[in-house]
Amino acid sequence: MPVRFRLFLLLLLPLLGPAATPAVAQLLLDAACFRNDDVAVKGGVVEVYITVSGQHLTYKRRAPKVFQAAALVTLEAIRPDGTAAYQETITLKPPVLRDTTAAIKNPISFQKRLWLPAGHYTLRGQLRDQNRAASTVIVEQPLVVEFGATKPQLSDLVLLAKPVSRSASEANNFIRLGWTLTRAPGGLYARGQDKLFSYAELYNIAIGQPLVLLYRLQPVVSKIVVASVKGVAQGAEGRPTVLAAELDISKVPAGNYILTLEVRDAKNRVLATETAPVHRNPADYAPAGAVMPR
Repeated sequence: MPVRFRLFLLLLLPLLGPAATPAVAQLLLDAACFRNDDVAVKGGVVEVYITVSGQHLTYKRRAPKVFQAAALVTLEAIRPDGTAAYQETITLKPPVLRDTTAAIKNPISFQKRLWLPAGHYTLRGQLRDQNRAASTVIVEQPLVVEFGATKPQLSDLVLLAKPVSRSASEANNFIRLGWTLTRAPGGLYARGQDKLFSYAELYNIAIGQPLVLLYRLQPVVSKIVVASVKGVAQGAEGRPTVLAAELDISKVPAGNYILTLEVRDAKNRVLATETAPVHRNPADYAPAGAVMPR
């Protein structure tokens, strides 16, 4: 089983299941790597999505019948020598509650776009519940930033809670190449989510080159295809080729899956592939993704 998928399972499963004792605040750390827009720069753009479960934070009274939680999140990109290529700490506060016994407490999300030189990193997220002592949670995952200049190559495959949409807003962390992206935190598709949406970018493709796109969703433990879709595209001019897809997962049972994207040419030769872990849980509610502020 891939290392990043083991990390995904260890992180996500405690968030989904009930706990007999008070749970430590949960942190979901997602990252997607894209080629730098300046092709002369050897490096990439890393979009980091952090989601903190509101269910496991401690709410304190701030005023009569007003309760609020706060999470302190430190995000770091660590080089192999242990030094930080990037570090930032931010305080996240979910909406106030008038009743702390509410069954659903909104999660809170943070999104950051990093420009990193080519290389290997450890992406680390550290969470501390400001209203509870000894509540630090640390999550780490490997991060490789490496893009070639000649062979066709895909960015990371990004899982979305909503289909991509054109945006007239000014460029910000939630927009790529003019498209607004709403992340599905932890690759989770839960109650009411019968569609899986994805986004990827394809690099080093000739302008107008015809492409065949094959998407397959398979259980981690078998090669049975439970959902699939086929599409076509053409190499874009002057920018990466955007590949967006939609899969019907309404009949996909709960479980852990792998989404695979294959890009083939007109002669059915595989040009590039990319995968992403997916968790399906129709019995639970999905945490809200980070969205563009209004």
